[in-house]
Amino acid sequence: MMETQEILQLLQRYFNGESTTAEEQQLNAYFSSGEVAEELAVYAEFFGGISELAAAQNDPDIEEEVMDYILENEHRDKTKYRNMWKMVTGIAASVIIVLGGFLFYQEQQKPFDDTFSDPEEAYAYATKTLHFVGSKYNQGLVHLSEFEKLKKGSKPVKKATEPIVEFYEGIRNVEGPEKVQTLQETDSL
Repeated sequence: MMETQEILQLLQRYFNGESTTAEEQQLNAYFSSGEVAEELAVYAEFFGGISELAAAQNDPDIEEEVMDYILENEHRDKTKYRNMWKMVTGIAASVIIVLGGFLFYQEQQKPFDDTFSDPEEAYAYATKTLHFVGSKYNQGLVHLSEFEKLKKGSKPVKKATEPIVEFYEGIRNVEGPEKVQTLQETDSL
């Protein structure tokens, strides 16, 4: 039985795209053996799926299923960006309205008399107001930081799926230009 460290090294080579066919066969054999270490159990499903895809390579419906999956993910990504765009434009519109209202109000109050007679009291009130506005601004920005976390979190997944994408591109090249042309005609519909 292979040691966990050895499997981790093979996984690293596999996800970096540096593994040999023999090493990939070792990984497939390990993960299909049923005796997978607990910390490596998350990869068992991944390699099970790869084995199923390799077995289904001769399946004529595989291209259609892959295209459906790709189109579904593209739609999900477009929807996510559309929602983010709506939120950002809503925030920008709110800022413009508030700023316009403030400038209009300030213009209406042209002959400005000091509200406070004591400068220290005015300073304390201004500080309190700025803290309030700053806290509301920061609350709005907290949600935007989650997008950066999501972007950083998706990088390992994208890198891990590169071998799968290459696998399907290889299948596409093996099937010949007639099959690719048929697939492109299906895409244009």
